[in-house]
Amino acid sequence: IINIGGIVNITLLHSSGRVEGFDIGPGNTLMDYWHQLHNGERYDEGGRWSLLGNVDEGLIAKFLEDPYFAIMPPKSTGCEHFNPSWVRHRLSGNESPEDIQATLRALTTRTIDLTVRRYLPNASSIYLCGGGAHNQALLSELGKQLDSYKLQTTQSLGIAPQLVEACAFAWLAYQRV
Repeated sequence: IINIGGIVNITLLHSSGRVEGFDIGPGNTLMDYWHQLHNGERYDEGGRWSLLGNVDEGLIAKFLEDPYFAIMPPKSTGCEHFNPSWVRHRLSGNESPEDIQATLRALTTRTIDLTVRRYLPNASSIYLCGGGAHNQALLSELGKQLDSYKLQTTQSLGIAPQLVEACAFAWLAYQRV
């Protein structure tokens, strides 16, 4: 299960019953920041604005040089690391806003793709949840990258993608009580 929220995290449900999880990297947080900065809206609905730009492969390479991506799981990150300053420090200043948005979308999909191929080579199904599960541009790109996997949202399991994390925390609270 891959939760594409502000930060992308993955939960691995092994057939043995073992469960593990960790943060992959930035999800919506950087795309939302960039879209709001340039368009005044909270987020890029459906990823439509990101489709107006082209992915900057040189910028992707700069993004992926971040040491966080080389850390072996379990690992955790958040907006204290992947934030507006993180983006600005990697820009030359010559990129178009739309190209940066497309590149931030590609960063999210590529880090998910790399993680899935490394840690789930034999998985049959991948379920997506979180706000990013409603970003059609992101889902389309993921579908192309992970074409050998059965990729669907948690809606196919009867749980709305935006409710999965809330359900998990409610269950954890219940278990604690």
